[in-house]
Amino acid sequence: MFRSAVAATLLIATPAAAQQLTPEQSAKVDTIVADALRSSGVPSASIAIVRDGKIVFTKAYGDQGPGIAKGPDVNAKYQIASVSKQFTAAAILLLENEGKLSLDDKVSKWVPDVTDADKITIRQLLSHTAGLQDYWPQDYSFKAMETAVTPQQIVDRWAKKPLDFTPGTAWQYSNTGYVVAGMIIEKASGKKLLDYLQAKIFKPLGMQAIDQDKAVGKGFPQGTHRYALGPVRPAKPAADGWLWAAGELAMSAADLAKWDIARIDRKLLTPEDWAMQETEVKLADGTPTRYGLGVSLGEHGGKKEVSHGGEAVGFLSSNVVIPEARFAVVSLVSADFGGANDVIAQGITDLLLPVAKPAAALTLDQQRDALARKLFDQLRASAPDRSLMTEDANYFFDATVLGDYRASLAPLGEPLAFEPIGKPRLRGGFVNRNYRIRYKDRMLVAVTYAEPGADGKFEQFLVMPR
Repeated sequence: MFRSAVAATLLIATPAAAQQLTPEQSAKVDTIVADALRSSGVPSASIAIVRDGKIVFTKAYGDQGPGIAKGPDVNAKYQIASVSKQFTAAAILLLENEGKLSLDDKVSKWVPDVTDADKITIRQLLSHTAGLQDYWPQDYSFKAMETAVTPQQIVDRWAKKPLDFTPGTAWQYSNTGYVVAGMIIEKASGKKLLDYLQAKIFKPLGMQAIDQDKAVGKGFPQGTHRYALGPVRPAKPAADGWLWAAGELAMSAADLAKWDIARIDRKLLTPEDWAMQETEVKLADGTPTRYGLGVSLGEHGGKKEVSHGGEAVGFLSSNVVIPEARFAVVSLVSADFGGANDVIAQGITDLLLPVAKPAAALTLDQQRDALARKLFDQLRASAPDRSLMTEDANYFFDATVLGDYRASLAPLGEPLAFEPIGKPRLRGGFVNRNYRIRYKDRMLVAVTYAEPGADGKFEQFLVMPR
């Protein structure tokens, strides 16, 4: 029976090159991962951290299942699913540099039996703007996925349906589009997709990536499901062929980090092609999509964030790169529930690249309460800012009134609390707000009326014993 992470003791492998994190940072990373696994019930995780363009930390946590005999293995290959899309897109860019195709080729040149193939470009396939219906929108494997499938069979069932929208006019995630892109890679290169990736990307970067369909059984992490709050259960893998060019790869966290370093250093692909992959594809009417060619686009602390997540049967993954900061984090987990992968990636990013969060804007009531307290303090000192008061209020606060306010209030010192009573209400065109002013041995009340709005002037500010 699969050993649930909830019941098992957390097992930790030795970190590699962890000395570039401080001991305190390493301990906090451990806590981030352990907390994410514990709270979600996710059995295992494997992470890699890149700082200054180098892998400085790799570690595996938890129970990777019966296929991993001696505890968590940092070299274990997790299925990265849709994180693979950026490799498919990179293959297209490499083939364009070889002069074998163009991003703006019509799909009809390569796979003519796709619906409206003469209206869809390769660029639109890679940016999810082609209109092809997604063959796997579900977060579970459906019945057909128990039987092996070929790319052509996926195309026959889903890519020959009417388009969901005119190409370029909307954004809709589509695994189908990436299957078509994979078929184009094989036709343009004359090689199997994984053979081309091996020759052009994995071997040059020293990556040990394999077909995710083969990453099952002895030596590989066990993918898991969880139904509602039930027990963690082993996940039955989909039959061969279902993820292919839309999510075909399995690798270790460190191997994926090597790809991230190539992105940071602008190696393997040309700088122009890296920039092309990271350029947002906008819709025909200029609407932003926050997506490039196989990557999601965002920002962290004012710097571009290039990321993608992945979901296979029993696995989730997150890959976050901030090229300008020369930083990346890879988070792979052996569960398709709980979202621990994102929690880990975000937590580590926030730890090592902290961003000051802007103070939350004050509500209108909070602004008015602060202004009331300000005027109260001024009246205690007999020095009110008369621009805060209406003509009638300025008439009321003559020398006698100000003298009595100062003489009776100043000796009380600072109040222990100045807090609103009840909710604001309208009267006579003004907003009535009342306040409880608490001292150690007495209580006062301020009854105020003011013009509406954040800058409304006070019509009344009466202080009296409660």
